Amino acid sequence: MGFMDKVKEQAASAASAAKDAAAKGQAKVGEVQAKRGADGVLRQLGLAAYLQTQNRAPASTDSDIEKYIETLKAYESEHGELSAEDSPSS
Repeated sequence: MGFMDKVKEQAASAASAAKDAAAKGQAKVGEVQAKRGADGVLRQLGLAAYLQTQNRAPASTDSDIEKYIETLKAYESEHGELSAEDSPSS
């Protein structure tokens, strides 16, 4: 194998490694965005539950809660179960 063949092979290998790294980075960004979305839904669900206990919830709260729960079920089916360890500490 000539020198130029070795250079071409190494360049192809480096390009492949760069593509793999970019794909992994993009996947991680997607996971973080999905987690933030789930955190937002959890906050909305908690607020709705709180307002219900304080008798300050709007009439649509029951249907909103069902919608939040369905959204979280969809998140779990794609990303795995939520747990208390997932929540940020104060």
